[in-house]
Amino acid sequence: MRAKGIDRRRLCALIRKESLQVVRDPSSILVAFLLPLLLIFLFGYGLSLDNDRIEIGLVIEDMTSDSLDLAQSFLATRFLDVRKIVRDRRAAENDLVAGRIRGLVVIPATFSERFDAGREAPIEVIADGSDPNTANFIQNYARGVVRAWLEDRGAAHGTTAIPAVRGEPRVWFNAALKSRNMLVPGSIAVIMTLVGTLLTALVVAREWERGTMEALMATPVTMGELLLGKLVPYFLLGLGAMSMCVILAITVFDVTFRGSLAALLLISAVFLFPALGQGLLISAVAKNQFIASHLALLSGFLPSFVLSGLVFEIDSMPTPIRLLTYAVQARYFVSSLKTTFLAGDVWSLVLPDLGAMLAIGGVFFFFALRSTRKRLD
Repeated sequence: MRAKGIDRRRLCALIRKESLQVVRDPSSILVAFLLPLLLIFLFGYGLSLDNDRIEIGLVIEDMTSDSLDLAQSFLATRFLDVRKIVRDRRAAENDLVAGRIRGLVVIPATFSERFDAGREAPIEVIADGSDPNTANFIQNYARGVVRAWLEDRGAAHGTTAIPAVRGEPRVWFNAALKSRNMLVPGSIAVIMTLVGTLLTALVVAREWERGTMEALMATPVTMGELLLGKLVPYFLLGLGAMSMCVILAITVFDVTFRGSLAALLLISAVFLFPALGQGLLISAVAKNQFIASHLALLSGFLPSFVLSGLVFEIDSMPTPIRLLTYAVQARYFVSSLKTTFLAGDVWSLVLPDLGAMLAIGGVFFFFALRSTRKRLD
């Protein structure tokens, strides 16, 4: 006789059975805790978008006081690391070609003569364009050094070198301009995608391989009870992994956290809904651990890393790819994590993300339930 609805006693028994399976299975602990621990340190220490010590060469063709004073400004800035000082640019070109430096700043022989005469006195900035972002940084940093030098000279000599309008920059949310404050919270989305999707896909696919899923289907257990019994332990594992990553982010990596723990738990719990649903759908379709693991990595890890806005700006992507990101639940989780960590509990931004994640999770569970039925044909 088939039971209707969800029986609380059977559900608790299934949750207990699955929890014992997690404790007895070293691979579950590995994926749930050791893998997140490794990834959070890799993201925290190995991934950085900060370009504040770019290695350059300095060519001083004019050994006058003005040129040497400007050269000293390049040596003093914290954004550029002058690795080589030469009189002739040909002595530094091989280092630029070999990648030992990323650019050259050339103070030409006519610099002081033109500057003292009140004429335009340009300097030359040669950047390695193989990395466009670094090349742009070098050009902008060089302009900033020259501008600061002109302001100092104007203040010292009482000239009009100081501009009439001066900007006073203010940076909101990440005043130190450290990419770690953005990357580490965003990396939690990638980690939880792996924990939720990969772990669930592997565990349920293993049940199909071993034949225990067929044995469960021969019992009065309903599909709702079966899926809930399997999901609850891994939902708690996902929250545990998230808590560990948040503690490390705040204590070890000194990431700013302006939100509340309650909001962070709510956002993470909602994100686990589509992550676990995706894992269930993969396992129901694959029914094989090897295939399930590859599908989880291809459909879970890669989109969460590439299409979530963690590293690559979504607005700079081509239109078809940008539209595809709306179907990636990690996009909304990364956005909510950055908001909670750097700005606080801004619910006007977080609530639309929560709604999108719930909608994606509903789609995954709908197809997972349709693919997992109590029949063996």
